[in-house]
Amino acid sequence: MGIDEEGTLARLKAVRKALVDPTIAAHRGRIVKTTGDGMLVEFASAVDAVRGAIEVQNGMANQNASVPRDQRIDFRIGIHVGDIIIDDNDIFGDGVNVAARLEGIADPGGVCMSNDAYRQVRGKVEIVCDDMGPQPLKNIAEPMHAWRVRLTDQSSSAGQSGSSLSETQALPLPDKPSIAVLSFTNMTGDPDQEYFGDGIAEDIITMLSRSRSLFVIARNSSFTYKGRAVDVKQIARELGVRYVLEGSVRRGGNRVRISAQLIDAETGNHLWADRYDRDPADVFAVQDEITEAVAIAIEPAVAEMERQRAVRKPPESLGAWEAYQRGLWHMGRIGVTDNEAAKSFFRRAIELDPNFAPPHAWLANAIFQGAVLYQTSSFAEAADELLPLAERAVCLDRSDAVGHLGIASGLQARGDHDGSLAEMRQALAISPNDATAHHFLGFSLLFSGRPREGIEAIRRAMRLDPNGPVAYHRLVHIAMAHYFLREYAAAIESAKDAIRSRPDHPWPHRWLAAALGQAGRLDEAKQALQKAIAISLKSFDMYVRQRPPWMRPADHEHMLEGLRKAGWKS
Repeated sequence: MGIDEEGTLARLKAVRKALVDPTIAAHRGRIVKTTGDGMLVEFASAVDAVRGAIEVQNGMANQNASVPRDQRIDFRIGIHVGDIIIDDNDIFGDGVNVAARLEGIADPGGVCMSNDAYRQVRGKVEIVCDDMGPQPLKNIAEPMHAWRVRLTDQSSSAGQSGSSLSETQALPLPDKPSIAVLSFTNMTGDPDQEYFGDGIAEDIITMLSRSRSLFVIARNSSFTYKGRAVDVKQIARELGVRYVLEGSVRRGGNRVRISAQLIDAETGNHLWADRYDRDPADVFAVQDEITEAVAIAIEPAVAEMERQRAVRKPPESLGAWEAYQRGLWHMGRIGVTDNEAAKSFFRRAIELDPNFAPPHAWLANAIFQGAVLYQTSSFAEAADELLPLAERAVCLDRSDAVGHLGIASGLQARGDHDGSLAEMRQALAISPNDATAHHFLGFSLLFSGRPREGIEAIRRAMRLDPNGPVAYHRLVHIAMAHYFLREYAAAIESAKDAIRSRPDHPWPHRWLAAALGQAGRLDEAKQALQKAIAISLKSFDMYVRQRPPWMRPADHEHMLEGLRKAGWKS
């Protein structure tokens, strides 16, 4: 729909007219209602429903065989037998809700049925089903036992036991998130343009391969599916990956459009999708730009999905990787409770695998965050605890950028600006698109007397991570930079932006008070000062009555000057 809304709707109507509606009618079905691109259908029996569903999906598979991947229409079908409530021409009830949820976990082009429906059709319809076991369904109290219908000709040879794939066909998943990047489909109609889609996919593979947190399938393997009509789930099983990136390239006039979709092959759900319209005058510059944009977007999407998987598992069942992911999930949330939970999970990961570098690095950063944001320890105590952890992370893996960030924060907590900047730059040399590294670099530049450069680095972090949970933190640092530059109007606006993002944090209120005081807006300044103190007197004392080790004496006195004008009595 995103690529061609009118064309998709026209094809959907044609498919319904030629295949779907006649098949439903032939099997004694009644279309109760349509819901955008879906429909609710009532059948006289489960046997009719399953036979109709199989006929529709086989017919769609035949139609899609010659259609490019990103132009295909794939249906998911869920089938359930249960009580319903009839109201005029509509039906309601748990029976309808369960069928809708089963549709959501079906494969694209597949059929999923409840155990109740399976019992009704077993031995009456010549099909083979895979036992999916109990499935948690949204807004359904108890997990539902579900079955996947096999629609391929090979199913009969697998036997009636219904194993979903033989061990010789399936590759085990690695212990970290795994991804295959398929060649981008050439939709230009010009065979000479094949190189462009291949080049984008190959460059994305190269860029993603630099990540220490991803297992990336080599080009030679992922490109073997080029030009073949193969389901994404099958590709994932054969390559042993959890995620698949696919895309397409098309031209229209003097523009080129590149579309990309990241798919969770386990569920078939799209985790991320975007499209890019560019002038192809400098084709290699366009290729570089799209490659960077896609690669930057993918890693956070995969990381978020991995954290959600870890959160759903009981804590006692977590392995080292999952405990580490659970810690990252808590790091992405705000508050002292989550900070303490993050530390606990990182320590658990280290206990399970002492040679696993990332949890050492992230534990160091969680300790620094606890001291800076929540005053769980003094800066000196935090530095003494976190530096050995960060140094251990770098010793275990010299290409661990987060380990260098940990060392940088420990040095910053001791007031060593030069050492901190050196570690920040080392982290960025390893991972040039790491938003946290750019933010930390801006932090170091800001407090080492280079606030203008600090603003540039922090804005780069915001561009790389526009929706991150610490957006308010970056806005506060921009406000500080403008304040140090004596650009008080800009400092006021940035502080207000930070307050809108996180009204319950004391920092932006403190810097707003100082900037308003310097601007002569004393009534507003007094209100902001009172708010900063009321939210956290402990934070106010730590940053105002004491001087943080990384803040130069002149900058600290400059801040106090603004707060005194706002009414603070030292």
